[in-house]
Amino acid sequence: MKEVLVFKTSINSKREVKVLKPDLNKLIANNGYWNFDLEDCDNILRVETQRVTATTITSLLKNHGFFCEELY
Repeated sequence: MKEVLVFKTSINSKREVKVLKPDLNKLIANNGYWNFDLEDCDNILRVETQRVTATTITSLLKNHGFFCEELY
């Protein structure tokens, strides 16, 4: 069963999304879906997945120098 993970991020441009796109695609692969809502005040990242944890996604963004916090 897939779960939806929601994160508040510091991503605020399509250029920054492009930087993350290869790593997010590799992480999620054929096992889910991800997207950013840059029009939301919290620059939301939504991830639909079965296997990837919130900690893994948070670490990925932080390793690229971005703020990322899971919303419950």
